[in-house]
Formats: sequence, C-alpha cells, structure tokens
Amino acid sequence: MKQLLILSGKGGTGKTTVASAFIKLASAQAYADCDVDAPNLHLITEQNAKPSRADYYGLPKALLDPELCIACDECRKHCRFDAISSADKQYVVDLYACEGCGVCEFVCPVGAIKMIPAVAGEMMLYADQESIFSTAQLKMGSGTSGKLVTEVKKRMKSAANDAPFAIIDGSPGIGCPVIASLSGVDMVLIVAEPSVSGISDMERIINTAATFGTKMAVCINKFDTNLEIAKQIEGFCEKQGLPFVGSIPFDPAAVKAVNNGQTIVDVECASGTAVKKVYQKTMDLFLA
Repeated sequence: MKQLLILSGKGGTGKTTVASAFIKLASAQAYADCDVDAPNLHLITEQNAKPSRADYYGLPKALLDPELCIACDECRKHCRFDAISSADKQYVVDLYACEGCGVCEFVCPVGAIKMIPAVAGEMMLYADQESIFSTAQLKMGSGTSGKLVTEVKKRMKSAANDAPFAIIDGSPGIGCPVIASLSGVDMVLIVAEPSVSGISDMERIINTAATFGTKMAVCINKFDTNLEIAKQIEGFCEKQGLPFVGSIPFDPAAVKAVNNGQTIVDVECASGTAVKKVYQKTMDLFLA
C-alpha cells in the first residue's frame, strides 16, 4: 500500500480541507487522521459504519497503595517530575504529572508503588465494504502522541491491506506526531499558507521531511490573500527543485461547505475547482 501524507508547517493552513477533498476525489479505500491531538477529518468525511473502538495504552502510571505506604518519603524525594506530594503523611500521585519512569517503584522499600497500564487515548476504526478510516483521540495530558499516530497507521494498513494507496491527514508542526506520520510514507504534500509565519513553517516542515528522504510536493492554499508571499513560495520551490502542484484561492464558499460537513468538491466553488487540479498533479507524482 502506497501512502500519501498531507502536512502543513502550521495550523490553519487548510490541510484537512485539502485532505478531505483528495479522499473524496480519489474515492479512497483507506485513509487516516493522524492529528490525534485534535482530530476533525471525521467531521467532513461521511462514515456509514459504526466505529470499532479500542483503548490505547501509553506510558504506565504510578499507583500508590496507602495501606502499604510507610511514609518514608523516598518516592517524593526521587521523583524528578514532582508528581508525588504528601499532606499529613498521606502520599498522592498526580497522574497528569507522572511520566511513568518507574523510579518511585524502584526506590520504595515496601513495594507500595506499582506501575500500571494507563489509558492514553482512544482509537476508532470505521470499516465498511467501501472504505477503511482510522483515527484516534489522545487523552488530555498524555505525552504519547507519536506512538498513538503509529498505531493509527498500523490499524489502517492492517484493515485495508488490499487497498492500492492510502491518504493520511497529518498534524501541523514538526513534533512527535508529524515524525510518526512521516515514517514509512511514499510522498508528502505540503499545504503552505502565504504569510510570514506560513513560509517560515513551510521551510521547517520541508527540512523535516527531507531527513526521511521522502518525495515531496507543495501547494498554496488561500494564495490570493498575499500574492507577494505566494510568489516567494513558488520561487522557493523552484530553487529547491520541489514540485509545485498549484494554488487554491481563498473562498468563503469553502468555509460554508466545511461548516455544513462537506468537502470543497461536494459543492460548486472556486476552491473546489482549483483543488481538483492540485489533486491531479499530486496523484500523477504520487502514483508514478
């Protein structure tokens, strides 16, 4: 299965809007939302099947048994994350602060602390005869977003192994979920925004993707909001030898479509017409 990943250096560029349009145009048999911190692809892609849900267990958390605790204070003194506090010799573990390192369990002389599996998120897999959609929601305060992204991709690939390709909506930025999203994909489409921060963050995500040796292409969304920077982005791509696959205009109709739970190719609009051309050029590169 070939995998096309759609990324952006920053939030708000329209990455998910472009991804949902690609999924619709391709009638994709397999796709995934790897923005596990704030997944929203499901809001604009129709799902006919009920999801198969599964808990995701990340790093373990410390569980303190007050009946066994002798208030020796060793656990609190050795916790580098200040996750253990005491009041009147009653010790409490802050599960949001606990990083699961296990030092407290190691130093406890009476075995009052055990590391236990902790639910870090929920995975959802939508499967019917037409398509497979894998997504997940990270639990608030969890720091295992990269591992959860890996599980989302594994579940998609396992359930739709016969699909010729998959389209993946990634996370903004260049952090752990983006690194996990990039692993193993065949091509990355970077959705850029014509703003000062947009061009800076685009360069960062290009440098990040380049370390994986992954094929890349760039498009600009809302290009007409700043034509000067849009030209800079095109010039940057030409200078770096990166394929530039097109520009999509700012379009109030796109906002209306998304708010109605539709993709921009479900309605007649300027952005929908433009994204069809971007899609065709991208797929020509992707499937070549």
